[in-house]
Amino acid sequence: MKIVDAQIDLHGKLFLDTMVLPANCVVVISEGKAKVRELPEHGEYKIVTYQGKVKRMRKEEGEEF
Repeated sequence: MKIVDAQIDLHGKLFLDTMVLPANCVVVISEGKAKVRELPEHGEYKIVTYQGKVKRMRKEEGEEF
């Protein structure tokens, strides 16, 4: 799994280098922070919130039999 840091400047602009992003990914922004996570090939990516804020990002992978 590839983790890419996202940069937010003082003016609130988000900068991502699209050349290093995974082919399939999600960008989550909460409270002035941004995170990029690669999506699993087979599975789910759950974003858990608490009181309107992102609390946890959880990847659940699966494989068909």
